[in-house]
Formats: sequence, structure tokens, C-alpha cells
Amino acid sequence: MPAGGIGGFMGGEEQNMKKNSCCALVLLAAALACAAAEGPARPTPAKGKLLVSDDFARTGLGDWKAVIPTFTVTNGVLVGSQTRADHGSVGSVKAGFRDGVIEFKFRLEGSTGFNAVCDDKAFKGSHAGHICRVVVAPKQIRLADDKEGAMRNDIFELRRDPKRKAEGDKLLAGRSAAAPVQLEQHRWYRMSIEIAGDEMRVSLDDKAIGHLKSPGLAHPNKSDFHFTVNGKDAHFDGVRIFTADVKPQ
Repeated sequence: MPAGGIGGFMGGEEQNMKKNSCCALVLLAAALACAAAEGPARPTPAKGKLLVSDDFARTGLGDWKAVIPTFTVTNGVLVGSQTRADHGSVGSVKAGFRDGVIEFKFRLEGSTGFNAVCDDKAFKGSHAGHICRVVVAPKQIRLADDKEGAMRNDIFELRRDPKRKAEGDKLLAGRSAAAPVQLEQHRWYRMSIEIAGDEMRVSLDDKAIGHLKSPGLAHPNKSDFHFTVNGKDAHFDGVRIFTADVKPQ
């Protein structure tokens, strides 16, 4: 028997048990963080009809419209650059889906970030018909339900009033989700956005990083898709937009 007898033996055993418990808790925390990014198990949206496919191998905007300047096609990529002090540049393309998969590559070339936004131009219940968005910044990616969140007309007006902003902010609970990232300038990234029913999932370089479940995401028509670019510049390439069919796993 080791020095210290039974008491010494049990003390060492307890230490080992504590170490093992700590390791288990660390592994559990990592697993929970991964699950939170991916969201609960759900049917996987299968790509359906290809609605938009653009590699920008031309000089003009093609099917894209510069709603707020400035967007150009330069050296085979779509370039967005903010040239108005009061709003980021907006480049839009027609889409038309309920459930969909949006894929593209992006590179920050001085930009402080951009939004990837789905709109329904016929919908009057939210500011400018905004339905949902993914906000990309160097240190955070945020998923948002615009229809029932910050762009819903009543909430939008409340938050514009300094005296009632706190009241409007309370209505945003559960309408967005954020994930920390570390994005570098001058580097290409791949992004995928899946919208199926009232859920949206985002992947960066094929890794799931964000999940949001919110009722406005199930809006029946996302008629348009656009990028809003803040600062100078952001580059986009390989834009693909598909309808999606939710298939049982």
C-alpha cells in the first residue's frame, strides 16, 4: 500500500476522477457549440431549379441592377463599393423562391462588411420588402429575420424614435443569431445560405457556423436577392441561387 495508506490512495483516485470529469466537460462544451451552429437535426434541403448562375465573365452588370451606386463587373468579379455617405451600395438580381440555397464566393478588399439579403418587392409589411439577411463583418456573421424583426414596419419605426427604441429592441428577441469569425482582407471565402421553412443555416468554407429559426424566414416569396456593401470594396464571384426541396433524411 502506498504511503499515506487508504486515505492517500483515495486522494489520488479522486484527483484522477476530477481530471477525467473536466476533460468530459470540455468535450461536451465543444460538442454543444458545434450543435448550436448547425441547429437541431432537420431534413436537408436538396438543390432544385437553378435560378441564378453568374461567374461575371464579362464587362457589364448583366442581370444585376445597381440599386444604390456603385456596383461594377471588373476583372471577372462583381465589385461593390460604397459611394454614398448615407447608405451602402446595393446590387440586386431577380430570384423568386420560398425555400432556397444561395452560394457565392466573397473577398473583402477594404470593405467593412456586407449584407446578403432576400427581399419580396411586393410585400409591404417590412421596410423595402426585406425578408431575411446574413450580415458579414470581419469579426461576426449574423443571421436575421427582417420580416418579423428589425425591418418589420412597426418595429422599424419604434427603433427610429430615441424615446421608444428600447421598446422596439425588446421585440427583436429570437429574431437573429450571431457567430464569431475572423475574416481576413484580400482572401476568398465560400459562403452557403440555406433557407428551408422557418430555418436558415449558414456555412463558411463548407463549415456550418450559424443557425436561426424564426417565423419570417418562411415567407412564401423571396423575389429578389441583393448584396449591400459598406466601405470600399467587396468582391463577389460564383453566385448560384437554387430553389430547394426539403427531403426527409
